[in-house]
Amino acid sequence: MCKERIVLKNLTKSEMSDFLVDIGEKKFRGNQIYSWIYKGVKSFDEMNNIPKSLREKLETSSIVGNIEIDLKLKSKIDNTSKYLFLLNDGNIIETVAMEYKDRLTVCVSSQVGCRMGCRFCASTIDGLSRNLEAWEILDQIIKVQEDLGKRVSNIVMMGSGEPLDNFENTIRFLKLVNEEDGLNIGNRHITLSTCGLVDNMIKLADLKIPINIAVSLHSPFDEERKKIMPVANKYSISDVIEACKYFIKQTNRRITFEYSLIKGINDSDKEAKRIVELLRGMLCHVNLIPINPIEERNFEKPDMVYINNFKNYLEKNNIPVTIRNSMGSDISGACGQLRRKHQNS
Repeated sequence: MCKERIVLKNLTKSEMSDFLVDIGEKKFRGNQIYSWIYKGVKSFDEMNNIPKSLREKLETSSIVGNIEIDLKLKSKIDNTSKYLFLLNDGNIIETVAMEYKDRLTVCVSSQVGCRMGCRFCASTIDGLSRNLEAWEILDQIIKVQEDLGKRVSNIVMMGSGEPLDNFENTIRFLKLVNEEDGLNIGNRHITLSTCGLVDNMIKLADLKIPINIAVSLHSPFDEERKKIMPVANKYSISDVIEACKYFIKQTNRRITFEYSLIKGINDSDKEAKRIVELLRGMLCHVNLIPINPIEERNFEKPDMVYINNFKNYLEKNNIPVTIRNSMGSDISGACGQLRRKHQNS
């Protein structure tokens, strides 16, 4: 049985050097190859300061690791681009780049599809196909940088998939993306979104990686939350809140609570009052997300009067709150709209 080839983009700088030593080469070659990886090379032939004999050896023992842009869609209403990336196994994932005056934020996928079943989210409709490997998450950023000719400054892990359901690859990705001689994107510029997998939230907190966490709340009542988010059948709201408090204690980072406002379901004064009771005194922030339409669901966005009333009630009770400006909705690139689906241009 032939040995599986190593994906070089999945290695840290020190691991790259160790790998070169393992195949009988000098350690410094690892630094050279690592540098080429982050210059965006697609093949070993592009590494023109590496001896041909080594390039041939690498061909038999490793691959660079590349995903390909299959389709790019550009929003006509804001400065957002959506990429459909083709993976080596033929699967498609989606990535969204949001260009602002002072930063470039990329929303990456962590799985092909999702098994969490949140009713307002398109990503989960076809279920989970597989986890992404760490390098496949990383390469979304590398390819966007290359395409736009700009450095990515911020990452949100809010694309298809639940990052904490792909825990080991997510942690390796965070390590790779933070490497000083790699992309060198600081932890505080990374936000991981989770629907509230309590056990893995605690594991993440114990690692004390000072990233930002965004937790999907969407209802402050357990029974109502279960109707929107199946994960609530396993973890109660009190479990989620305790895990959030533990994360704050371990990292000293503020928690963001994401709250999708759905007309007639979770947008009343009753919900606003309960949120205040739950979150009072916490180092947190509430991000209100007026629901984005998807064709498979009949959820509607509340009127702006209800949205503003909800926001104002939280503010009056000293809960920091903003209304998210969803970008890229005309290309199905906004929150909750990403799916494992090939769209024709």
